[in-house]
Amino acid sequence: MKIKQYSTTDLNNWNEFVKNSKNGIFMFNRGFMDYHSDRFKDNSLMFMENGELIAVLPASLHGNELRSHGGLTYGGFITNEKMKQHKMLDCFDLLNQYMNENNITKLIYKCIPHIYHKQPSEEDLYALYKTGAKVLKIEPSTTLNLKNPLKMPKGRKAQISRAKREGVIIEQSNDFDTFIKLENSVLAEHHDAKAVHSAEELKLLKSRFENEIQLWVARYDDEIIAGTLLFVYENVVHTQYMAANEKAREIGGLDLLVKTVMDKVSEDKSYLDFGISTEDSGKYLNEGLISQKEGFGARTVCYQTWEMNI
Repeated sequence: MKIKQYSTTDLNNWNEFVKNSKNGIFMFNRGFMDYHSDRFKDNSLMFMENGELIAVLPASLHGNELRSHGGLTYGGFITNEKMKQHKMLDCFDLLNQYMNENNITKLIYKCIPHIYHKQPSEEDLYALYKTGAKVLKIEPSTTLNLKNPLKMPKGRKAQISRAKREGVIIEQSNDFDTFIKLENSVLAEHHDAKAVHSAEELKLLKSRFENEIQLWVARYDDEIIAGTLLFVYENVVHTQYMAANEKAREIGGLDLLVKTVMDKVSEDKSYLDFGISTEDSGKYLNEGLISQKEGFGARTVCYQTWEMNI
């Protein structure tokens, strides 16, 4: 087995492998990964056996630290159906050797949550344990089982009914400027933060992934009062962003928006993933935020980040 660092000449080979893998998602397509290449020093790796690509590892270099990947929600080894447990152990041995040879002292490894897998793909978890890696953080993401949803509380149903009575309209939109302005106002007010993506970056990504990136909004009196940016994967729809102004919270605009999305995607998707509700590397749980998500019948799937010292 051999390892090589990704270069632009490998783009088509990389993308084709991700497309046909058992746990790859469009976020690992180079068209998505490279949109912010100016912010991260790419150090993605490709694992070859007998001249055939058997695994790729999206990664970025941060000093003497390798992260999989600094600019992505999660990362980890992407593999095809030929990957078995013993071969993954070989990949980690080779990765250790590569890091030693390149004076890289630490690996930060963000596992791809199992709900995103097309086939069971947790060979990396055992390999991390066996090589002495430690769990760095665990963050609860709130996920709705679309095929067997739990019941919503009466209060949530009442808000959905109210939004309908008030004439709230739910529709897809390409108005990323207005949405990001709304998102940033909510983040600034409640978290003293701003969105990772700019409106221009979202427009660029939407042009590259027309079907996989969708903006849904709630309109009231022709004003966007709530919105959610969806990343659409094979089995999962992830709410990358959700925002609602005071009017939307009052009349149930976000509730109706989420319920409409649930109904739209439940036909061909298994899960709706609302994302994490923690801060400070998972140590602080925002109980109000996670309670809002759980109110749709969603429960916890954990995002795991491991640390491996060389």
